[in-house]
Amino acid sequence: MSASLTATISLCLLKGVAGRLCALRRLLNRPEKIVSTRAKDVEPASFKLINKCRYTVWPGLLSGAGTAQLPTTGFALNSGKSKTINIPRSWSGRIWGRTTCAQDSSGKFSCQTGDCGSGKLECGGSGAIPPATLAEFTLNGAGGLDFYDVSLVDGYNLPMLLIPKKTTNGLCGATGCLIDLNGACPKELKLAARENGQVGIACRSACEAFGQPQFCCSEAYSTPDTCSPSVYSQFFKHACPRAYSYAYDDKTSTYTCANTDYVIMFCPPPYSSQKLLGRRKDGATLPLVNKTMMYISSKHASSASSSGVVPVQLIAGAASIVVAVLLYWPSLLPL
Repeated sequence: MSASLTATISLCLLKGVAGRLCALRRLLNRPEKIVSTRAKDVEPASFKLINKCRYTVWPGLLSGAGTAQLPTTGFALNSGKSKTINIPRSWSGRIWGRTTCAQDSSGKFSCQTGDCGSGKLECGGSGAIPPATLAEFTLNGAGGLDFYDVSLVDGYNLPMLLIPKKTTNGLCGATGCLIDLNGACPKELKLAARENGQVGIACRSACEAFGQPQFCCSEAYSTPDTCSPSVYSQFFKHACPRAYSYAYDDKTSTYTCANTDYVIMFCPPPYSSQKLLGRRKDGATLPLVNKTMMYISSKHASSASSSGVVPVQLIAGAASIVVAVLLYWPSLLPL
């Protein structure tokens, strides 16, 4: 395997078989000179996790294939608190937030969303059980660049914003999903709370909900030409234009930066004042959020056609989100 393929494939492997093709596509479409930067020769990357939710979030961390697990793979982050983790610049993996976690009488730890199934606070090499909003990274990949994204391919459980601490000529764009999608989630995708079946606490992907190849980009639908966005992935993409919405959403969802640190914010607060939008120029072309939320009302039949088309009603303007298009980031972050 070539050095460039090894450097690039780690992030893509997190997305499964379809992701391996994404790695090959990147190399074929944008060949780059590989700059080797060994982790021992550089300072680790600083990842600052901030919880702006009104509730405790339990972040989970999972290293990719061939990458050593981090010293910490899970912890509690109370509302309003932050924690900084130093991560080797050779790392690839994912970070997510677990919600509604507790320990039962036998000492088993579990969460209603994002649980990693370890039975403990630390995930210890186990990944998030869908649905979960994921921040995915391959540091020091092709061309010495970091590749990163926020993915809704495995569903959604809470808002997340991912910000590199520097920006360079259109690179290093912020990404994420800033809208609370749990209330707007189509009922056939909605994951309800255990204690109240009417309250949505997460939004599943169509792949998880229905398990059909056209939604999972598998079997006969395992290439970009045969796997198209479904009405469900379009729901996610409409609300969160920069986030991964399905397996082949690379062009508008993968971002690059070099030799920088990162901030991951859970439940980022909305802003309507340009005065609060700070000094940082974000070179990404898509807005972080669509100001008008989209609601979908649909029914999925077990005999759905291979095209994955389902009845859809779009109610534009049903929920107006008071969020500015974050082309600049507020100076409230201690960057």
